[in-house]
Amino acid sequence: MRICSFLPSGTEILFALGLADSVMGVTFECDYPPEARTKPVVVYSKLPPHLPEREIDRHVKVSSQAGESLYRLDAEKLEQIQPDLIVTQDLCHVCAASPDDLGAVLGRLPREPRVLALSPRTVADVWSDILAVGEATDRAAEATELVSRVTVQVSGLAERRTGDPPRVLCLEWLDPPFVGGHWVPEMVALAGGIDVLGRAGEPGYQVSWQTVVDSDPDLILAMPCGYHAREVQKELKEVPFPAEWYSLRAVRTRNVFAMDASSHFSRPGPRIAEGILAMADLFRQTKLARKSAAPVRQSPVRLRVGNRS
Repeated sequence: MRICSFLPSGTEILFALGLADSVMGVTFECDYPPEARTKPVVVYSKLPPHLPEREIDRHVKVSSQAGESLYRLDAEKLEQIQPDLIVTQDLCHVCAASPDDLGAVLGRLPREPRVLALSPRTVADVWSDILAVGEATDRAAEATELVSRVTVQVSGLAERRTGDPPRVLCLEWLDPPFVGGHWVPEMVALAGGIDVLGRAGEPGYQVSWQTVVDSDPDLILAMPCGYHAREVQKELKEVPFPAEWYSLRAVRTRNVFAMDASSHFSRPGPRIAEGILAMADLFRQTKLARKSAAPVRQSPVRLRVGNRS
């Protein structure tokens, strides 16, 4: 079977099911496992490189209002590959190529491939999508074993926690601020915390800084979509945060953490289990300051602890 993956989480699932030799095309973002980087790239971003977050947000909104895709498919490579299966998504047209991007390309292929569109909104949906990929690729047994393994890994974490659960703010974008949605609030709950603004099963959404201040979280987890931990750390130092940011108790008490969004949060694949475990470790190790603390001059940054990648 010749497979092309139009999203990084799809690539991760395919490799986890032992289908490395069948993967013939990936996206420009597919970097896990490392072998994925050796595969031909068939999906590219139209965004200029190295833009600050606010400029990325502006480009995304302009493209969305114009009904334009943020992605370019390499039709010539797809013609050469002649895939039997294309794994894509129909959840977020900002995050990855979608079935809509395929329209003009499919007509150029000598035979139409099967298109499997994944649209997870919850943690259970992520596990179901792994099973769906297994069914579509004759790897049902491997998919069932993988889902069983990751669900065991994250079961019972919240029950094992002692003390009050931390009140957590997950930011999937920093400038402007967006709170994490879909499976992320559920990940927080499974790890033993309370997501103060996220809505489980619903998309992330933009908020005002005053809304962030009013939520008064114990911890802030910075996880801008598409960024790895080192890149998030850099963003936390460079984003021009407003005065409201420095008034936050979590900022004053140095409870702001740079998370590895690409590895464990923004890609709905097997490694979200590692994200849940990482958060559980973080919640156990973080001392919460319920009282006001002295302000600091600049935004504190702490790298996520308990790296399991």
